[in-house]
Amino acid sequence: MEQEQNIQNHIVQKAKLGQHAAQEWLYQQFSVAMFNICTRMVGNKTDAEDVLQDVFILAFKNIHQLKDDNQFGGWLKRITINECIRYAKKQFYYEGWEDERFEQVAVEDDSHWWHNISLKTINNAIKQLPEGCRQVFNLFALEDFSHREIAINLGISEGTSKSQYYRAKQLLKQSITNIL
Repeated sequence: MEQEQNIQNHIVQKAKLGQHAAQEWLYQQFSVAMFNICTRMVGNKTDAEDVLQDVFILAFKNIHQLKDDNQFGGWLKRITINECIRYAKKQFYYEGWEDERFEQVAVEDDSHWWHNISLKTINNAIKQLPEGCRQVFNLFALEDFSHREIAINLGISEGTSKSQYYRAKQLLKQSITNIL
């Protein structure tokens, strides 16, 4: 593992010098994982491919800003999420609920109805969510953003983030239970 990390660090250093072979190697190593994030967050393959291209262009343009070569993967993931958020801001409209309406539905059932469902089924159901719900769900449930961070990044209120997340969970549950 340490040897792999040393190889990656060496390649990151070469990529910082603008060596295309090193950049290509990094693309090959990280593109599938970043594409999966893009697909999950933007909802379709075509737009995900466009966002992924923007991610790597931005990353290689700014790779000199990476302070610790060991952190390349995390740094690239953050760029990917930020680019997906930037895309979302241009494409999606987030419909919020009034605070009192949200408070009435915020009490959640803590059952884990989804534990016996395949990841493929869950992933397909996530892709079918409305745009705003999917963005908030991915950021909160899968990327560990707080509702406050989501609100700041998407330019929405915390209440809207919470209501979109709640709505996403309800729609996922409904969609998946209909499949079963």
